[in-house]
Amino acid sequence: MDKESLEIIERYVRDGAAARERFFAEKSRELDRAARMIASSLAAGGKLMLCGNGGSAADAQHMAGEFVNRFLLDRRPLAALALTTDSSVISAIGNDFGYEQIFAKQILALGNRGDVLLAISTSGNSPNILQALAAAREKDMRSIGLTGGRGGAMAGQCDLLLNVEHACTPLVQETHLVAEHLLCLLCDHYL
Repeated sequence: MDKESLEIIERYVRDGAAARERFFAEKSRELDRAARMIASSLAAGGKLMLCGNGGSAADAQHMAGEFVNRFLLDRRPLAALALTTDSSVISAIGNDFGYEQIFAKQILALGNRGDVLLAISTSGNSPNILQALAAAREKDMRSIGLTGGRGGAMAGQCDLLLNVEHACTPLVQETHLVAEHLLCLLCDHYL
């Protein structure tokens, strides 16, 4: 291992730690509000719907698994659905109506008043995520956005925005993962 590679590691770890520290120092109250929003919906018989693209799609699936199966506590399964997983539905909607509609049409079909949408986009500008938020409003659902940078167009379209104010996508995604795990932990706590 050379000196330059050690400096790369140290800088990346330092920048990531600073991004997480800043986010949680500024957004802990909003994170708690988001967890209460989700827990209240689940306690009332609602569900959590999740969507994202690329790494954020993987996060949506990961988080749905934590709710349906378990996070740290053995408890009853909680209703959570990643809108990123049904390849037949996604490809049919994408083919017939465009990629921008792949989440919105699922929300219109499966969403109910009182459900919660967790929309994940590091840029905050993904057209299919923006359409999902519009569909959630149409179904009278609550919405939580996980974004990066300045929040993008999502900033004005979510009931609650959890924005990691950083320009480096991987560091935003890493902070999102910690926030997602904390949402699971807090929902278990409240439920």
